[in-house]
Amino acid sequence: MDTQLDTAPCGYFSLSNKGIIQAVNYTLLQMLNFERDELLNKHIETILSVTNKLFFHTYFTPHIELYGQVDEMYFSLRSKDKQDIPVLLNGIRQERDGISCIDCVAVAIRKRIEHEKDVMQSKLKLEELYTATNEANKQLELLHAEYERKQQELIQINGELESFANTDALTGLKNRRYFRVKLLAAFAEFQQEGTPLSLLIIDIDYFKKINDTYGHPTGDLVLAGLAQLLQETSREQDLAARFGGEEFVIMLPGATADEAVRIAEQYRIAADMAQFGGYKITVSIGAATAVQDDTKESLLEKADQALYASKSNGRNRVTHADEVNGKP
Repeated sequence: MDTQLDTAPCGYFSLSNKGIIQAVNYTLLQMLNFERDELLNKHIETILSVTNKLFFHTYFTPHIELYGQVDEMYFSLRSKDKQDIPVLLNGIRQERDGISCIDCVAVAIRKRIEHEKDVMQSKLKLEELYTATNEANKQLELLHAEYERKQQELIQINGELESFANTDALTGLKNRRYFRVKLLAAFAEFQQEGTPLSLLIIDIDYFKKINDTYGHPTGDLVLAGLAQLLQETSREQDLAARFGGEEFVIMLPGATADEAVRIAEQYRIAADMAQFGGYKITVSIGAATAVQDDTKESLLEKADQALYASKSNGRNRVTHADEVNGKP
């Protein structure tokens, strides 16, 4: 890296498509209090908090993949001593020697934030002066009331849109997209804190036969009824979601392998004893518990393999991935 770029008055780093830091300038190292060899060939998550890791994967990466660049996206980078450094991040996808990379520039904005606070304080004082007369005060109150009303309407609309985007229309449970976002956050907490994390995949046995024999409206009735049962049986900290078709997933924060099997049996027995519009069903369940080598994808894959074992061994049963892999 040439001297001009290395000492430029802004942070610079270059990422591979997998988020690996390939180059970093001296300015950014000084900003974050790292040595160069502490960041090179490390993942960008090394300098991101849990919240910003989620933000990076949810917004930054999809945006740059779609448009090829990101302009002035607000981030907080994490320094070596765990301090949050607010920056404006600019990124652009480029090719060098036939290899795609992402070049990023980070501009520290701490002074800008302090200036904005001063501006806001000055604005508040100015508003106090305007309220010196009764007429101005009345007008401000009317405007404030109108603003609050419209703000509440906007909050309500945004809340409804967010709920619609995250909810499965048929069952009322959270949908696959929402579940994956929450699983990513829970998995990050598991990796950092070591808190147990398990999940279940639940599949209705012979569901196609229900649709073929009684029609899709009956199938929909069964799906909605099972969703309600799962929601009512779940603990407060659990997350039940529809994963697609007749499959449901349940995330169990804090649950060990033994607890996951016990909870799964509760769901299986409850489904076996229930009736949905006069129809009875059974479910097969696959359970998996995270270990340090897991990713969220491997955890889902282990639960899916356990589900396949349950269905292969006669259905209406619970199988933990440890049984499939021969663990005691």
